[in-house]
Amino acid sequence: MTTIVIRKDKNDSYRGFLCMGHAQYAKKHFFRAEPDILCAAISMMVISTINSLEELAGEKLTVTSNEETGFIRCDFEGVLQEKSAFLMDSMVFSLENLSKKYGGQYLQIRFEEV
Repeated sequence: MTTIVIRKDKNDSYRGFLCMGHAQYAKKHFFRAEPDILCAAISMMVISTINSLEELAGEKLTVTSNEETGFIRCDFEGVLQEKSAFLMDSMVFSLENLSKKYGGQYLQIRFEEV
């Protein structure tokens, strides 16, 4: 299962996020080794958001990752600009839709105050 933790401060401003684990959707639904479409979709959304925050919005980020374990941590150095918060809103919205479509046993999203 993939768990996404969206980290916000007491003012409801985004401070970062964590992505942990592999969805394992393909293992449950296919008899032979298949690419995991859900894991690929989650990775695309998370990595695209990180790239957009850095390259398009100019945000300063600290990113650590481990492809083998499916771990990505992204911390924001300051309060995000409005356009950057919109990018995060879009990522969260898309991930929540994936969780609804494929089920919470493969993708869980939770919020954490930091």
